Amino acid sequence: MKNPMLEALSLLLEKLLLISNFKLFSSGAQSENKARNSFYEISRFLRGDVLEVPRTHLTHYGIYLGDNRVAHMMPDILLALTDDKRLTQKVVSNKRLILGVIGRVASVRVDTVEDFAYGADILVNHLDKSLKRKALLNEEVAQRAEKLLGLTSYSLLWNNCEHFVTYCRFGTPISPQADKHVEEYRVLLHEKPHLSLTTTSVFPWRRRG
Repeated sequence: MKNPMLEALSLLLEKLLLISNFKLFSSGAQSENKARNSFYEISRFLRGDVLEVPRTHLTHYGIYLGDNRVAHMMPDILLALTDDKRLTQKVVSNKRLILGVIGRVASVRVDTVEDFAYGADILVNHLDKSLKRKALLNEEVAQRAEKLLGLTSYSLLWNNCEHFVTYCRFGTPISPQADKHVEEYRVLLHEKPHLSLTTTSVFPWRRRG
């Protein structure tokens, strides 16, 4: 993001969003320490499907890779503190996640369906209908997700889990959830209609083809 004014405003909006929804990533029905051994009918998931689970204020997204594995973007402060995969591969707790959001560090990682869902119900490919976009072939979607595994930057507004799955599924990184919050703050700040808060910054995966 080259415009310093827009960058500062973006950071401000992200802080306001995080503060106003401090538990935005927690599951509404599960505590952090509760066992996540709910049964999911993984036989109904196809490789390349978009899986989505509700959180308190946002929806979390991932790409099903088959064999009970889901690729999804997760903020994690441990990624900035250690390279020890024995620690970072453990399920990301809410505290690690929130600090990761603040630190703007994340990874596209693979977890089991159970750990991805964290006790919540799973909806399959709802974005196909809500966005009214033509999806790529499922195998291509899965391969795109696999190519993006590893460290990445994170932004609630410009580079989140929804941007990741929409890029994999449709070829374009977009986030209706983030756009909604930007619009809410635009109204709150009485922004002039012609002033756009969208960013032209390059998403990490766009450099990888």
